Amino acid sequence: MARTAKWVKRISLGASVLALLGVAACDRQQERLDRAGELGGAVLDQLSGNDVGGEADRDKYRSVSVEARAFSGSILERTVAVSEDEAAPRFVIGSIVAKPAALPPAVDIAAVMAQPEMSLDVVVDEESEAKIIVPDEKTLEQAVIDPEVIDRIELPTTQRRKITVVDPGQRGTSVEQSIQTDDAVLPRAPLKMTVPQKRIQRGIATEDERRLQTRSLAIVRPPTPEERMLQLPQLSPKVAERATILPTAALQRQLVAEERMIETATKFKVAASIQRSRSGQMVIEIGSDALSPTNFTQAVLQQGRTALENGVECDEVAAQAADANPLVAMECVIRDLRQSGEFEYVEKDWFYEHQMIRRPGPTEAPVTITPNDPLFGLQWHYKSQGTGPDQSEGGAGFVDFWTDQDTQGSSEVVVAVVDTGLQMSHPDIVGSSNVAPGWDMVSDLEVANDGDGRDSDANDPGDLCPERNVFADTFHGTHVSGIIGAGSTNNADGVAGGAWNVKIVPVRALGKCGGKLSDINDAIRWAAGTIPEFNEVGEEVWNENPADIINLSLGLFKTCPASMQDAINSVTERGVIVVVAAGNRSVPTEFFAPAGCDNVITVAGGDARGHLAPYSNYGAAVDVLAPGGDLTRDDNGDGNPDGVLSMKSADNCEDPLTGESVASCFYAYEQGTSMATPHVAAALALIKSKRPDLNGEQLVSTLLTGISEIPENQCTGLCSQFPGAVPTADDPDICLRPCGSGLLNLADVNLPD
Repeated sequence: MARTAKWVKRISLGASVLALLGVAACDRQQERLDRAGELGGAVLDQLSGNDVGGEADRDKYRSVSVEARAFSGSILERTVAVSEDEAAPRFVIGSIVAKPAALPPAVDIAAVMAQPEMSLDVVVDEESEAKIIVPDEKTLEQAVIDPEVIDRIELPTTQRRKITVVDPGQRGTSVEQSIQTDDAVLPRAPLKMTVPQKRIQRGIATEDERRLQTRSLAIVRPPTPEERMLQLPQLSPKVAERATILPTAALQRQLVAEERMIETATKFKVAASIQRSRSGQMVIEIGSDALSPTNFTQAVLQQGRTALENGVECDEVAAQAADANPLVAMECVIRDLRQSGEFEYVEKDWFYEHQMIRRPGPTEAPVTITPNDPLFGLQWHYKSQGTGPDQSEGGAGFVDFWTDQDTQGSSEVVVAVVDTGLQMSHPDIVGSSNVAPGWDMVSDLEVANDGDGRDSDANDPGDLCPERNVFADTFHGTHVSGIIGAGSTNNADGVAGGAWNVKIVPVRALGKCGGKLSDINDAIRWAAGTIPEFNEVGEEVWNENPADIINLSLGLFKTCPASMQDAINSVTERGVIVVVAAGNRSVPTEFFAPAGCDNVITVAGGDARGHLAPYSNYGAAVDVLAPGGDLTRDDNGDGNPDGVLSMKSADNCEDPLTGESVASCFYAYEQGTSMATPHVAAALALIKSKRPDLNGEQLVSTLLTGISEIPENQCTGLCSQFPGAVPTADDPDICLRPCGSGLLNLADVNLPD
């Protein structure tokens, strides 16, 4: 997609970066308080005649079961503090993301199919090969024999992966520079590969079978051009338009980079696992336990931090024994690879989190199209903007678009949600025709929380993470997907979605406590249909519903990593629109990723009044303000918090008809820029449904015609609470927080002829 001045972000860094990273007074995610009694009383007041919806809503409630109407939500109290631990960006220790410099671009599969002679210049089936480097023969034999280790290696029957033994005594050149880091680190588990050989796993393989399966590939006759063509995947026309394949020259460049990685790993005497990707991205995992999940004690991590703070030099690390501190070894490997000049980028595998704030805690109206879902009356965020009946000052005008444009979405339009996955057992999902096959991209077994790594099961098993103050499963991806339209809308149950009939592709990249940068990068590309994944027998699996729009309701308190920008560019160049959350740190978006990346639509979160919510990030990179909710307010006076109501399993619920408590339910109010982002994704999907001929750039331009001007006072706040904001001319204590071109309002969308 061509870059336009309206929505291409340019990051400008200065001295404010260091000042910002030291600030601990950001607006903190709120603690959920027990306000069930007050909520119940407010609901009873509504049912006595003081509610907005009146008898019509009560009739809807009576006509369905409790399961189809109960929801979770309490009005919260606001806090404005965030701990240093929560503010610091985190990375996975031992995992490094890199891309070779001057890598030849990928070739379109469609072009290869049209020109068979090109097939000799592309790689059809070797690009997924991984190489695991172990420090000695003894470790190799243990990896082959020990079932627990072999499960981690997971050698495929196709023999496309191999084990190589590298002499740990080899040395490389020294690095005479010290390294320092203040970032948080996480344990790491090895890359997810494919299924192990059954005979090896059972311990009944012969010595020859093990040797063949764990040593380098045998020399085979190169395939003929005809054989190469037969090996090309059979793709649908839409997938073929996006799909790419690796040129032989690019593979050769990756192999050169791989050798440099091997030299660097052996220089610092660490085991390593290296995987190449068709996208050009490479991941190297290092450490003495590279073949199994690594857990480091706090003492080991503190030792590494202390060494880095004291300015340890990498040539000293290389001269030490093979038990170098894992944190120090990782920093030295990154520095060594960067200084080689052979890589476009080398960076840590940063750990992202979703951006939902949740803590356990009388004229005749025109005929309008509205869904019959009983809880739709509480979804203020879809309503027309205004102060009259059935309107909301912070609404996004979805009702107006459904009515005026006579469309609620098309199944030909695809939105991929890169998130925690989808609750496949949710009653609004089970019967929904809107959900297309997805993929689980989480490679780290500890993060995955489902007992395995990458596979075709995009179900969300939960993300309970007490160490990050997440005391209940968030089912974040389900809530986000529900806002777009993953569930069944107009089915007289539960809630409605913004685009009733579009296809949703769930791509799971976040798990317990977050998700890895490298997994998210792969998820973006697979969602767009530009690269495949691999099933349990090593066969390519392409996304048969390549996305028109990708929703990223996730973030990292850091400027945009090079590999993430690379992944975004690779899909936007093919017409995909990437919509991202501004983030919930109350800071400028230039210090947040992917909000500060180029070629994305950055969405800030607004409340039911149309004001920028206190938690939302802000700045010049914000494109649009959309409903994100604010659980601390009840500005529409309906007795419920002004959060965004969508699908997800929840506890401590209320029956809106009786006001009685319900132990569990399938709908909940939440807040955050995570909730604002899918409103924009849904809006783009509706426009695309009405005008499928518009390309990505035209869709974005059309979307931005449908915004309402925001008065300056709706995007201001106390300067003490918003670091980096500019004071207003009238009051030095009140600061401006730029929140985009305006408030999303589909009623004003101007569709070109």
